[in-house]
Amino acid sequence: MINLASRDIAHGFGRYLLTGLGLGLLIGVTLSMAGIYRGMVDDAKALLESWQADIWVVQQHTLGPFAESSSLHDDVYRGLRGMPGVAEAGNVTFLTMQVKRERSEVRVMISGFEPGRPGEPTLLTAGRPVTRSHYEAIADVKTGFNVGDRIRIRRNEYTVVGLTRRMVSSSGDPMVFIPLKDAQQAQFLKDNEAIRNDRSRLAANPALNRPGVPGLLDAVEANQFSNRNVNAVLVRVQPGWDRQLVAENIKRWKYLQAYTGEEMEEVLVGKMIATAARQIAVFLVILALVSAAIVALIIYTMTLAKIKEIAVLKLIGTRNATIAGMILQEALGLGLIGFVIGKLLATLWGPHFPRYVVLLTEDAVRGFIVTMVICTIASILGIRAALRVDPAAAIGG
Repeated sequence: MINLASRDIAHGFGRYLLTGLGLGLLIGVTLSMAGIYRGMVDDAKALLESWQADIWVVQQHTLGPFAESSSLHDDVYRGLRGMPGVAEAGNVTFLTMQVKRERSEVRVMISGFEPGRPGEPTLLTAGRPVTRSHYEAIADVKTGFNVGDRIRIRRNEYTVVGLTRRMVSSSGDPMVFIPLKDAQQAQFLKDNEAIRNDRSRLAANPALNRPGVPGLLDAVEANQFSNRNVNAVLVRVQPGWDRQLVAENIKRWKYLQAYTGEEMEEVLVGKMIATAARQIAVFLVILALVSAAIVALIIYTMTLAKIKEIAVLKLIGTRNATIAGMILQEALGLGLIGFVIGKLLATLWGPHFPRYVVLLTEDAVRGFIVTMVICTIASILGIRAALRVDPAAAIGG
């Protein structure tokens, strides 16, 4: 029966190979989507590891700067540095925006940091760290910028002095790092018309123009047009101290929310990426069903095309199990061709995806097993059709 299956495949080899190619494309997309999810998880871990923060301190009753809005006064870090077990503390801010790159635009996440404190990118692939308090930036290589390029953020231009890698937000936007004061200004900067309107409203407020209170209007205006907030404070713990204990002390005595690195990873992976994971899972199920339908259809069509040959086999006493094995071999061969093509395609086009793709060996093994199971189930339709053939059909012409 192996020879018969081989001859049948050879007879319609072009159609059989094209079907395997189509199935391979589906399998390639399936493996790529699984790799995208793995890449999202890996990006989240790489993002947290690069900052080397033991504890993330954010606004009370929030999930942190990535999952929810968080606002803290930028002097909070001083109180944190005085707590037992705290070695270092640094402010950070985050802002997502579009920046121009030559004739196009790229969506980036702007991160403000204080040089020499937690929050500064340390894993540079080119260039140098930021040494000035203004107008210097470090960009992720995915932004497309090079060392020496100029980036315009709001009203100011920044010179790229260093490049880093694998620093992307949870949505896949590459990051650009600038000094904290510049980031605070960019995050809350108003346009000129808004500033003029606010000044007119302040000037027209009778409560701010009381006689005997000189400078009150100027003080309120200065406070309104300045920003003293940050999104989070990154804390490094002294050697030998339990991070969880230090985080609990911060929550208890400072009335802030404090997450250890592991807890922040859970927030990113378990909450922010969870929705994307469910979407990918739904697509994987749909692709599996489509693959099963394609295999079932082609095997059923091939079975119908050799009904008379099957009838002859039954007439000469061939067992049903042997005939079913022939059809199963064809289905498994189709799955094998499809998986090899799919794995090759996923490996080739994976590096060209906008998101980081991680193709794990264990995912490939699972994909191969699922493919063989799908092909086995899909062959049932053709096997049933073959087993229902009447041996008399071989005589009836």
